[in-house]
Amino acid sequence: MTETLLGPGLDADDHKRGLDAGDYKRALAVHAAGVVVITARSGGAPVGLTATSFSSVSLDPPLVSFYVDQSSTTWPSLRAADHFAVNVLASDQAELATRFARKGADRFAEPTRWRPGPLGAPLIEDVSAHLICLPYERVGVGDHVLVVGLVTQAEVRAPGRPLLYHQGRFGRFIAHP
Repeated sequence: MTETLLGPGLDADDHKRGLDAGDYKRALAVHAAGVVVITARSGGAPVGLTATSFSSVSLDPPLVSFYVDQSSTTWPSLRAADHFAVNVLASDQAELATRFARKGADRFAEPTRWRPGPLGAPLIEDVSAHLICLPYERVGVGDHVLVVGLVTQAEVRAPGRPLLYHQGRFGRFIAHP
């Protein structure tokens, strides 16, 4: 079920009065987000992208989600895949996150270290965790696609410090004493 909630007294055209894109980006930049790389095998080739919109959705069934820009050149290949992997990045993997966010880069070439997962999706080495997911739902939302995946397998590898994205830069989490 998809429901658009506009609030009292608003109609469908009121979304056009939303906040200016620059102001919106500046406001969201103060929110720290975890960083993952979504990978899949499509047409026999590995594909992947960096996402900072990853989140858990449901425990029963176990669902996770991320958003991808509809204009992403990687999205058509990810969409065609029969499953995908979520690679939860560790605090020392900012360079990897940058590589998978860069257009036109050979993301799986050296120095990226990866191996095929149990269903074939690339699993990046030295990440904090891997989640293997089946596509569950896709919904167009604004200029992005909300992708929901059913988690079929999870492996926690090194539950150390996460890589975060904050104010346009990658950084590390430091816990309170």
